[in-house]
This record gives sequence, C-alpha cells and structure tokens, in this order.
Amino acid sequence: MPNANGPVSQFLRHNFRHFNAAALIDATDGYVRHLDKGGKMLVTLAGAMSTAELGISLAEMIRQDKVHAISCTGANLEEDLFNLVAHDAYERVPHYRTLSIKEEEALLQRHMNRVTDTCIPEAEAMRRLEKVVLEEWMAADAAGERYFPHEFYYRILRAGKLEQYYQIDPKDSWMIAAAEKNLPIVTPGWEDSTTGNMYASHVITGEVKNVHTVRSGIEYMVWLADWYTSLTAEHSLGFFQIGGGIAGDFPICVVPMLHQDLQRENVPLWGYFCQISEATTSYGGYSGAPPNEKITWGKLGGETPMYVIESDASIVAPLMFALILNQ
Repeated sequence: MPNANGPVSQFLRHNFRHFNAAALIDATDGYVRHLDKGGKMLVTLAGAMSTAELGISLAEMIRQDKVHAISCTGANLEEDLFNLVAHDAYERVPHYRTLSIKEEEALLQRHMNRVTDTCIPEAEAMRRLEKVVLEEWMAADAAGERYFPHEFYYRILRAGKLEQYYQIDPKDSWMIAAAEKNLPIVTPGWEDSTTGNMYASHVITGEVKNVHTVRSGIEYMVWLADWYTSLTAEHSLGFFQIGGGIAGDFPICVVPMLHQDLQRENVPLWGYFCQISEATTSYGGYSGAPPNEKITWGKLGGETPMYVIESDASIVAPLMFALILNQ
C-alpha cells in the first residue's frame, strides 16, 4: 500500500474509515496494487471534469505514469484547452442553483456558456481554439491526411500554436501532459462536442472538403481493439471510470467485442474496476451498470477487484490521485 507520506495522504488515511470514505481508500489501494503488479490503467472522463479543472491532479498522474490511456468525451478533450487559453475570462456563478430564466438569458447574450457554476467565454475560449484547429483540419484535408480528434490537438500543442494564449500553468493541463507522453486517447461521440459542431459547420461551408478528415468513433474502436490486444498480452489493464455515459460505456465494451463478436480466445478481462458517480446505479441511469452486472456482459470477471464510490467525482478523484501520488 502507498505510504501516507504527504499531509493529504495522512489526513485521508486517518479520517476516511467508513462508507464512501472507506470505499475511496479501498479503491485507491486496489489501484496501487494493480500498478505494483505491473498493470496499466485506463481512466475515463465523463461530465465536465476538465472545466472542474481535474487537470491540476490528472496531469501529474499522467506525468508519473499512473495513467496509461484515457477515454473521454469531446467536451473534456476541448474544455481542458478552453481553460488553458481563456481561464482569466471565465466567470464563476456560485448561486447557479437559483438563477432565473432572465439571468440565464443574460449570460447567453454575453456569450457566456454555463457549466454548472462556471461560465466559459465563447470568444476567448471557443473561437480562439477554433481558429487554430480549423487550420489543422484544412491542412490535413488538403494533404489527404486523416487524424483522430485528439491527434489534431496534439499537433496544435506540440507546434506551440496556442502558447501565446496560455493563462494557467501548463503543468495543470492534462492535455499538455498527455501530448508530451503521446498518451493513447479515445474520444467516442466527439461529434456532439463544441468543436465537433464546428467541424460539421466547416464541412457544410466547404472549407473542409472531406467529412472523413477527422476519423470516426468506429475507427477509435478498431484502434482500441488492436491496442487492448497488444497491451494485455503483457500487462493487465485496469478501468478507472469517472462518471457514467459514453466515455465509460464505449471502451469497456472492447472486451466482449473481442470475445463475442470476433470470437477470439484468451483475451484477458479488465483487471481492475472502479467507478466514481454521484448517481446510484439503477434502471438505465447515467451511472451505468453496477460492476457485478458487468460480469454477465463479459466485461469483468468474478475475481476482478471492483469498487464503487457514490460521491462527487470533482471531490473524490483529486483525493484519490493525491493518495496514489503520496501527496
């Protein structure tokens, strides 16, 4: 088990002894055991974790090789970059629960897109990123090249095309850390993100001639199947799910697809599973199925270490990461 070297780790191990608090400790210890045995970890990001600035802790997890792949929504992919280049223009709305319709309309008129208690400024964030990513889309399109959504962002970051706009410490951007590591990423359903909508608009206007210049979700699954098969030939792969939705549902299905649809034998199941969600798993909710139900779908096995923490991921995930990093 990790030593409680830092003050955060010491506090957690002393105080988190029961209920969801104890589940947090157990799941963290299971994560570390998995890595200590030579295992690797895929982390999934649902919701708006990038706007919640999870990058502050996730980036360090990536740098220290505690995360080996990410599956995330298109929103999380782009919102880390929005925060990177427009943080100073963001506005926090602590009283978001009591906003009137007129107050919501006033935010719209100011082009402030609200995510819970945080407003993302359209001009400084979305349009600033659109300018540079459109250049990459058009250049690839003209050259007959095709890339995944995250690969376009990696190209932008590595070329330094956004550096003049940085408004946070780059070490707090998980996308920068991922680009530096060339971390594998899958982004299912990218089409429903802000930049996905932008891309569709530029296909409609004809600025991008080939709609397939940005590679698709099915191609992500094909890639994931090959990567999973190759990696698990030598390492067990764990599954750390933040929230529910497509970010988790998409990648976890690669195992039953390999088994049931491709009829391949000797494909390892996921070697660890943890889900953080404030939604109780039930009746097709956003939480997804509980771990034991996943056994019946050929995703997890009876011996797979399984954990569920029913709490707010914006609180729980940074604490777990701090404990894993002995902070």
